[in-house]
Amino acid sequence: MTPIAIVGRACVLPGALSPQQLWDAVLAGRDLTRSAPAGRWRVSSSVLCAADQPAPDHCWSDCGGYVDGFDSIWDPRGFALPPEQLAGLDPLVHWLLHCGREAIADVRARPARVGAVVGNLGFPSEAMAAYADRVWRGLPPGDARNRAMSGGTAALLAQALGLTAGSFCLDAACASSLYAIKLACDALADGDADLMLAGAVQRADDLFLHQGFAALGALSKSGQSRPFHRDADGLLPAEGCALLALKRLADARRDGDTIHAVIRGIGLSNDGRGKGLLVPDESGQRRAMAAALAIAGIAATEVSLLECHATGTPVGDGTELRSTAQVYGARPLPIGSLKSNLGHLITAAGAAGLIKLTEALRHGVLPPSRAVDAPIAALAASPFHLLQQAEPWPADAPRIAAISAFGFGGNNAHLILSDDASTPPVEPSLLGSSPAQGVRGASSALRGETPIAIVGIGACIGNAMDRAAVVAALFGEAAIEPRMETIELDLAGLRFPPNDLKQALPQQLAMLRAAREALAQSGPLPSRSSVLVGMEPDAEVARYGTRWRSADLAKDGVIAPLEAAGVLGCMPNIPANRLSSQFDASGPSYTVQAGAASGLIALRIAARALASGEIDAALVGAVDLCDEPVNRAAGNAQPGDAAVALVLRRLVDAEGEGLRVLALVAVSPGGHETAPPERRPATAISLRETDVPDPAALTCPRALVPSCPPADHGAATSLIRTLHATLCLHHRRHADGRPWLGAATRTIDLPLPGLPGSG
Repeated sequence: MTPIAIVGRACVLPGALSPQQLWDAVLAGRDLTRSAPAGRWRVSSSVLCAADQPAPDHCWSDCGGYVDGFDSIWDPRGFALPPEQLAGLDPLVHWLLHCGREAIADVRARPARVGAVVGNLGFPSEAMAAYADRVWRGLPPGDARNRAMSGGTAALLAQALGLTAGSFCLDAACASSLYAIKLACDALADGDADLMLAGAVQRADDLFLHQGFAALGALSKSGQSRPFHRDADGLLPAEGCALLALKRLADARRDGDTIHAVIRGIGLSNDGRGKGLLVPDESGQRRAMAAALAIAGIAATEVSLLECHATGTPVGDGTELRSTAQVYGARPLPIGSLKSNLGHLITAAGAAGLIKLTEALRHGVLPPSRAVDAPIAALAASPFHLLQQAEPWPADAPRIAAISAFGFGGNNAHLILSDDASTPPVEPSLLGSSPAQGVRGASSALRGETPIAIVGIGACIGNAMDRAAVVAALFGEAAIEPRMETIELDLAGLRFPPNDLKQALPQQLAMLRAAREALAQSGPLPSRSSVLVGMEPDAEVARYGTRWRSADLAKDGVIAPLEAAGVLGCMPNIPANRLSSQFDASGPSYTVQAGAASGLIALRIAARALASGEIDAALVGAVDLCDEPVNRAAGNAQPGDAAVALVLRRLVDAEGEGLRVLALVAVSPGGHETAPPERRPATAISLRETDVPDPAALTCPRALVPSCPPADHGAATSLIRTLHATLCLHHRRHADGRPWLGAATRTIDLPLPGLPGSG
């Protein structure tokens, strides 16, 4: 792995509005959890919190980790957007803008090409939930930008901070921030950017989080966050934001930046079939840890501090101790968990833990967790030493730390970092005449030299519920009605109980249908496969909040009570993880949230992972059911429902297995060669036909990018364009249906919005 330096940090966390305040709270062993602020739930917590009342509609406790005092440090001035344009937005946006600005301010030399990857919990934010509720009640809904709380927030971040290398969000549940950091490190290693912001934000509707965790049986009834404690009875949700500014280590040393720590390796995995979407799997966790160590080139015995995921759920903590012991059990290892201080920050947990570790490296101190007077039995039987007071961090060996983040649905991540003094020198031969220039050359194998084949297609677009119907509609032989009225699934081979699926959002069902159709053409996925789904937060989830805030008996007409299956059915990372479980894919699987660009960005990430050898196949999808009142109120005048799935393989593997290749995807250099290097598009995606020996070597006329169908399909829009282009190439027809004949290679260039190379 190209060593990546952490050169800036910022946070907005419960009881800690800066890294220094976080460190002070950790050293003091402070409990920063409390009851929900007055008015936060927009309904009295006494009505819903009753320890003796079972779910539904009761959540036992309103305790959690809550940010306080942010208004005293928030300054809307100085951004590229005027202050009045920032008013009316959810605090989630303000937290992210503040942390982005502070993290960049920590950087001594800001380059021109800056981007961001942000983990964001895709449950409706407080403002999005209120917006939807007012639409359903027939009231003026307010600022429509709060409907686009994820992809829209990423776009606002890019505009406000002038991020020329783009910005997008993802959701990998509790592992989100480490997944975001991995993708940001890839962008730096590939030369797509020279500075990246990465981390996560979490400010979903707090009432939904408490009710949802209660429905899952995971919420602490005692209102305490106690990782590794024998009497721990669940987690406490927390809110906050934590961002890191990242540079290639060689660039940071050259620029004289403060190097807070060096990222040496990141391992990602998914549980695949595992034991179920809500049951942590030792094998998946172990694979992520082993991968991070292998990528870093570090032995487990060299790590001298581990920040655990440990949430305070007895099953989860015990599973983590067992899986970690299988990797790190050769000698005693100090461990801790920031969740003992803050509660569970969910998407932002990993980034906040990293800030804690950077402070530990800076001070040479092994930091304590809050005291545990009665540890769980699995801890006593392990080789781990739970830090309960600050201890000196010996300097007789390199100071190397690690952090784990494991999420609902099977997302696993592990990261290795060290201080700069403990990092080996960067090989000069890799740098060329300048670090950035050399990195771009070193990553050329990822830029069009490894053709990626599309070997399967599945689609549900409006009332065209399979590929054949979509082909007929795209080439003018039939009409598409924009709305999906029904979604049918064949029960044969379906691994999920039908009654559970009845409680799932239609987005999940449509995505599952499209994926099964695509895989029926390509055959089973190999084990090392990823599932990436472009989507945006679904307003329908906010109906639960409307139910809980309704005093009349008509609330059952809003939505049925929330049960465990319903939580899974609307969890925003599950559209990807339900597929990875169904098809036993063990590679990283998550959702990408970038508005209309969501699907194409997911495709680009998958192509990069295939070309680099990280995975052997990818199922790339995008889904959005836009034909609903909240979306219409937010300005979508022609909404349409759609789900698209593509199966990707390396061309050499597809040909070796005799798979039918529909088109090629090449992540290739952009044009504009006369522009200065910092302004040249770094990448674009081309779909290339495969009936010639070397399509990349031939010069051929370029076809126009096919226009989308008339409806606005939201997060599915760009992948529908990709689907349309693929079908044009495969069927040898122009976008208007005319035959596309001739000996020349047929090629369609699609710009890559939201990333370097966007057109």
